[in-house]
Amino acid sequence: MSETLDTRRALTVGTVTWDYHSIEAAGLGDLSRLPVSLKVLLENLLRHLDGRSVTAADVRAMAGWLEDRGRAGREIAFRPARVLMQDFTGVPAVVDLAAMRDAVAALGGDPARVNPLSPVDLVIDHSVTVDVWGTPDALARNMETEFRRNAERYAFLKWGQTAFDNFRVVPPGTGICHQVNCEYLARVVWSKDGLAYPDTLVGTDSHTTMVNGLGVLGWGVGGIEAEAAMLGQPISMLIPEVVGFRLTGALKEGVTATDLVLTVTQMLRAKGVVGKFVEFCGPGLDAMALPDRLTIANMAPEYGATCGFFPIDAETVRYLTFTGRDADQVGLVEAYAKAQGLWREPGSPEPLFSDLLELVLDEVEPSLAGPKRPQDRVALKDARAGFAAALPALSPDADITRKVPLSDGRGAIGHGDVVIAAITSCTNTSNPGVMMAAGLLAEKAVARGLSSRPWVKTSLAPGSQVVPDYLRAAGLLEPLEKLGFAIAGFGCTTCIGNSGPLDPPVAEAVDSEGLVVAAVLSGNRNFEGRISPHVKANYLASPPLVVAYAIAGTMNVDLSSEPLGAGSDGRAVFLKDIWPTGAEIQAAIARHLSPDSYRTRYAQVFEGTGEWRAVPVAGGRTYGWDPRSTYIRRPPYFDGMTREVPAAAGDISGARPLAILGDSITTDHISPAGTIKASTPAGRWLIEHGVSPGEFNSYGARRGHDAVMTRGTFANVRLRNEMVPGIEGGATRFKGEGDVIAIHDAGLLYGDHGTPLVVVAGKEYGTGSSRDWAAKGTALLGVKAVIAESYERIHRSNLVGMGVLPLQFPAGTDRKTLGLDGTESFDITGLAAGLRPGMTVTVTVRHRDGATIAFDALCRIDTLDEIDYFRHGGILHCVLRGLIG
Repeated sequence: MSETLDTRRALTVGTVTWDYHSIEAAGLGDLSRLPVSLKVLLENLLRHLDGRSVTAADVRAMAGWLEDRGRAGREIAFRPARVLMQDFTGVPAVVDLAAMRDAVAALGGDPARVNPLSPVDLVIDHSVTVDVWGTPDALARNMETEFRRNAERYAFLKWGQTAFDNFRVVPPGTGICHQVNCEYLARVVWSKDGLAYPDTLVGTDSHTTMVNGLGVLGWGVGGIEAEAAMLGQPISMLIPEVVGFRLTGALKEGVTATDLVLTVTQMLRAKGVVGKFVEFCGPGLDAMALPDRLTIANMAPEYGATCGFFPIDAETVRYLTFTGRDADQVGLVEAYAKAQGLWREPGSPEPLFSDLLELVLDEVEPSLAGPKRPQDRVALKDARAGFAAALPALSPDADITRKVPLSDGRGAIGHGDVVIAAITSCTNTSNPGVMMAAGLLAEKAVARGLSSRPWVKTSLAPGSQVVPDYLRAAGLLEPLEKLGFAIAGFGCTTCIGNSGPLDPPVAEAVDSEGLVVAAVLSGNRNFEGRISPHVKANYLASPPLVVAYAIAGTMNVDLSSEPLGAGSDGRAVFLKDIWPTGAEIQAAIARHLSPDSYRTRYAQVFEGTGEWRAVPVAGGRTYGWDPRSTYIRRPPYFDGMTREVPAAAGDISGARPLAILGDSITTDHISPAGTIKASTPAGRWLIEHGVSPGEFNSYGARRGHDAVMTRGTFANVRLRNEMVPGIEGGATRFKGEGDVIAIHDAGLLYGDHGTPLVVVAGKEYGTGSSRDWAAKGTALLGVKAVIAESYERIHRSNLVGMGVLPLQFPAGTDRKTLGLDGTESFDITGLAAGLRPGMTVTVTVRHRDGATIAFDALCRIDTLDEIDYFRHGGILHCVLRGLIG
């Protein structure tokens, strides 16, 4: 095969003719049963075949996937059509781009060369906090507070919108980025300069995968990697294994898409699909609504896969039409998918996969997941027993009968009582089926005289302005409001940690008496310390179940057989009495949803509210940094940078452990997004700089300021560092001895001594969000290497992108077999001889008594591109040197 192929063909749709790169014309053999997600990758290679970044050998390897099923581990270069951001991750990305412009200017280059080459959409959706809830004016008051708190950030993003090409901002109050993506931004088939090709993307949020439900291939990356993609760098990846997930049958009456996705998540986590694609197939798709597919695709980070892909079919076309897409665009999608072999037809032969799981939809039952992880599914009928079983690990006192009176006289609470019930997040608010179900259940509950318990903080935060349109049209917003589910904001609230304060009497009772209380939310994440610092037990559930638990007020009830409460007539009301039927839900959807609502809501999506339009815009190609700002500061990554590539990586000698951690350490543990406590290094720094605790905002909102975020690294209130047994929070001991101090403070001490640092961890290190500050903060604390038993995909990549060495223990060796307590030192040798993907290095552990033990660790720098990034000191350094080149 030569390095050029004649694959360009014509496709006429209506009166317009498009060119496209035909897989069939490449002459690569019979690829009809290649997974559809891989056909998208193959087209990407054909379109960018240049003999340099993409070679004929790469194309042959992809076409030969059916022979090795992705186990050969070949590296390819993927170029997404676009990039999606939300503001928590988008602000630091724009900060980095602004800092790169400064660095290019300092090195004698043209700052304007730092500019997105691919289209970038940033949706401001993560900055609204539920400070006010349960009242009709909650939305207006929360948005007022949001604009006041985030004035600097919003002005900075407006500067970015004017300073950079190919960069659009969707203003606050519009919706959640993934729902906006699916309902408006995604095209499914992209077109530019007369060429049609698949809509692909990477996003700076893990749940970018939601759009996989539309047949759009994309996944979450760290902000660091997304910035490189914006600047024209390919995404380096290994040709993946693809696990098929075959669905048959249909969901039973009373079972929701949320119950289904929690079941899928549990199954795939147990299977182990980290670093793999998952592609759904089978006759169960024939009648599966597109919003249900979006729900499943959204949770791909929770089941650990790179993506959760659904092929394009007639349901995709129906959804695009229903959500108001242009008819010509819809026609292009169908014609292109059929011409390119991306179209799924019921009854056609299914693709061949690396492995296959099967689920009979009829077997799915009502479920929750918790109290700590999305994959920990528990059947509704077992939820009470599940909480009771989890309680001893959460509290030394497991007396469920103990009650603590609230100081305001509104009752008494104890272990297991629900203090937060939130309908939130893109996973479920994108799905009219479960949202209508919640509204109908609320309507029936109100009619029976039921109400939410007084200690429950209730909130509704839709992912799109379309949601209240159809709830209001159906007469269901009013009963939701009567139960306390008034709209609190259009954004990612409780699920990201923006749940806001509890009522003071509730918080006082919880903290003073050590109560293990619960949150029930329709989100996708329930990791420790994420939802609220006061809440240790967090459960994911469907929106109607969220409403039901707000009424019950406790996890200590079996809602499948015990009453929610007493109605106005004094008689017991059971969940089955008010649960809406499938026919009722579908009738409400048919009557009250229409394409007009989508067209109207998205007609001026970039205009924003009056508050947004009033945000001032500073001009200039480079940003005018304000040294007084506590939100935005030029990061130190490029300080002292030269045009020359640094010398080869050297060995690491005498490193000390900063933290020794267990399994399933999430990026929330490493870099929390939620509340900043006044007693932490970040809180103390803010107070020193004139910020009162009431104006701290959140870690997520302050990701544009390295001083705050470095102090917040490893600051999660639920982090357990084994160097300080029995203590929760970001604490350690200097050299493993002496007083307990903050991890950040220890990092400063080690830096003063010139001591390199390591972090030691267990399995699945870096689970969860694509949080670049989890790697940035690690690097800025002086950590040179992480040694873990295994890694989640995005965080491993981010560590490399920040110049931190990810190493993996060999089987049979871990922190426990080595007897680590934090007093050891580490030598890492073999780096100076030259880095290679997948090489081994020698780690020598020197114990306090002088005894040593050495082992070979796998270097998890997986590709040649990553070798280059690491040699340069990070991916952005590599890109920057290329720009000034």
